[in-house]
Amino acid sequence: MSDDPEPAINISGGADGGGMATDFDPATAETRTEVVVDRLGELYWQKTYGGQDAFTCLVRTILSQNTSDKASQPAHDALIDRYDGTTVDLAESLANAEQSLLAETIKTAGLYNQKSEILIDAAVWVLEEFGSASEFDSYVRGESPSTVRETLLEVRGVGPKTADCILLFAGGRGGVFPVDTHVHRIYRRMGIAAPSATHEEVRAVLERDVPAAKCGFGHTATIQFGREYCTARKPACLEDPEACPMADVCDQVGVYPETDEVVDPADAPK
Repeated sequence: MSDDPEPAINISGGADGGGMATDFDPATAETRTEVVVDRLGELYWQKTYGGQDAFTCLVRTILSQNTSDKASQPAHDALIDRYDGTTVDLAESLANAEQSLLAETIKTAGLYNQKSEILIDAAVWVLEEFGSASEFDSYVRGESPSTVRETLLEVRGVGPKTADCILLFAGGRGGVFPVDTHVHRIYRRMGIAAPSATHEEVRAVLERDVPAAKCGFGHTATIQFGREYCTARKPACLEDPEACPMADVCDQVGVYPETDEVVDPADAPK
């Protein structure tokens, strides 16, 4: 396993974001999907997650929507500096925030007007439903994952990936494999999920084929792999099949080295 620490500019928050390092034996893998996840764990990191504050995690995940971690991280830091006080919890601060000032604070995250409205609405919802951010945190950690997920999906601006990130990084729930654009692309490109599979269909395949304890680092390590090797437009295998550590377990759906062409797996010829 790599000695490189998990980057702090990551929805997991890196080494300070909660969770703990864990070792797994790749020889015990029972599916091709598990082989991929084990190999990613050896390439990057193996961690079980949990321990983040649920509302802070919700804020961080909303800020990360439709943008990169490098863009959303400064917005997150600026928001925490301005609104996370010692006498008033973050949910109360954001519920009473001036929308234009909040928008200016999170400007680097993109879609800042929309996201500022969503954050204020989410804060008001937390206070109305749970009374405080700490009670919301207790709910996320203590209620059944399916119930928490259903509840979160009723909140404006919270989709499946955001709900699953909260369950994983705050709730510490095993068996949750959030699907972002990297995860969605990579497991269809590998041929593990159907080329036309939706985000939810990819999630169902991964949560079926990957042991619960490995889903967390499977998610974060896949994202890192997508940034370094299996990029959307120029995957490493396009020029050199040997350059990708997953070459022997990948079907290269939509990747054509002979013509230097890459298409979304859904658009690949049948």
